[in-house]
Amino acid sequence: MTAHRLLHTRRPDPHEHLHGRFRWAVPPLFNIAQACCHRWAHESGGRIAIVYEHESGRHSTLSFADLQAQANRLSHALERLGVQPGDRVALVMPQRLETAIAHMAVYQMGAVAMPLSMLFGPEALAYRLAHSEAVVAIVDETSIANLRQARAQCPTLRQVVAVGEASGQGDIDWEAALARESALYVARATRADDPAVLIYTSGTTGPPKGALIPHRALIGNLPGFVASQNWFPRSGDVFWSPADWAWTGGLMDALLPTLYFGRPIVAYQGRFSPEKAFELMERHGVTNTFLFPTALKAMMKAVPSPRERYRLKLRAIMSAGEAVGDAVFAYGREQLGVTINEMFGQTEINYVVGNCGEFVDAAGRVHPGWPAKPGSMGRPYPGHRVAVIDDEGRVCPPGVPGDVAVHRRDIHGDPDPIFFLGYWKNEEATRAKFTGNPDDAWCRTGDTAVMDEDGYLWYQGRSDDVFKAAGYRIGPSEIENCLVKHPAVANAAVVPKPDPERGAVVKAYVVLAPGHVGDAALVESLQQHVRARLAPYEYPKEIEFIDALPMTTTGKVQRRVLRLQEEERWRAARR
Repeated sequence: MTAHRLLHTRRPDPHEHLHGRFRWAVPPLFNIAQACCHRWAHESGGRIAIVYEHESGRHSTLSFADLQAQANRLSHALERLGVQPGDRVALVMPQRLETAIAHMAVYQMGAVAMPLSMLFGPEALAYRLAHSEAVVAIVDETSIANLRQARAQCPTLRQVVAVGEASGQGDIDWEAALARESALYVARATRADDPAVLIYTSGTTGPPKGALIPHRALIGNLPGFVASQNWFPRSGDVFWSPADWAWTGGLMDALLPTLYFGRPIVAYQGRFSPEKAFELMERHGVTNTFLFPTALKAMMKAVPSPRERYRLKLRAIMSAGEAVGDAVFAYGREQLGVTINEMFGQTEINYVVGNCGEFVDAAGRVHPGWPAKPGSMGRPYPGHRVAVIDDEGRVCPPGVPGDVAVHRRDIHGDPDPIFFLGYWKNEEATRAKFTGNPDDAWCRTGDTAVMDEDGYLWYQGRSDDVFKAAGYRIGPSEIENCLVKHPAVANAAVVPKPDPERGAVVKAYVVLAPGHVGDAALVESLQQHVRARLAPYEYPKEIEFIDALPMTTTGKVQRRVLRLQEEERWRAARR
């Protein structure tokens, strides 16, 4: 067969096709609230924006028209409190209607929303409120006590708006503030480059940094969202995710893109449990979701055969935050009937790499996307130029580990709108994030991976999680994934334990699945389990059983906490 014939008979690569045809269209003026709410609010039929459910059983719905009217009232109320364009407004609330209303109100004013987790204690709140110089905080009963303790350390915080059961504990109550305001509001025209959100990173190394996100970043998120959700939206799509709206995963990967496409999102205010997750998805006919690997692992262990118990309509699952691993990947395919689309991104440059099960062309025809490889992060989403680079900023050849990086410009040379504006009051950290000239630079993620010959990325861990033991480079994800396949393991984290002869040995912290006992026999069983599947140098020389792994509020394992614990134990033993 001639080369010409080969060229025409080779199956086309949908990934290359989509990348080659995709071009960014970022208008000079763009506002998240206008795109996610205002344009849907005047449709006839009362299009539903949010379906709300409280763990107590309370439930309600909010149409786009009502969302807009309430946001208009809140914008007036915030202006009455002196909020100006560019001012930071803290939103300390879980998934509830008022949280979405507050986001729309702040964006359309040209102010900056600063979502804060309800899990933050007084010190965490005080640092972020003071550092950001927030002028108003909107808070409900989940956080009002902690915020009141933190307030003395926040000199710029002028007003606290109390929501729900927190009424009477702030300076003004939400209901009273909105009741006296007009439902009509003329939104400010914001530039696409204007700041919209200030989100503080988890702070795994050093103090948390505030990533300032512009309005245009939502546009930068959309290709990845559409692709990872198997071409969202389609008729009847309903979205739900347990991801907290106070974080990028809940805000930019769930709430805002779902509203952007005019589809309903389920808001659940309550504690996560595997059974509750399945009940919610069944009750509300959820078709699309974002589930952290930690949530999927818990669901896999608690409900191994979900379709025998629940009538599910799932057609797409995106997962991010940690490596999914082939055990969870197989669970998705075999027990949920869905191939999990792994995604990779971070607060500063979100939704840049992942998988896509299928895509729909302009004529409405469905085509296979790029197939997910078990354990792979996927390939760059259309519009993003991604590579693995070394310490000097050179692109690494396939198979060579390096830092995952995203270029300022896409494959066509156009600016990528995904990028954050910089770290709040931290120019040095902003400069350190980039390699190269400002307009032609790579942005480093701080995550280590290798890229294969097909352009798929394989995650090895945070750059500071990868370690050497006896001269071998160890990425924790592969060992953790192997351990989770054992029926006795619910979750695991792998870290280096200092060793005078080998520098370090592999140690695993293991959370047991229900019904199992952590004894010497199980330690031996787990070690043999890993030995039989991975390289000899990768099996954990030591295993410690614990009740729960240290986690960030975004669901990521804090290996650094465990690593520092091992280092302190080693120092104490030498004293």
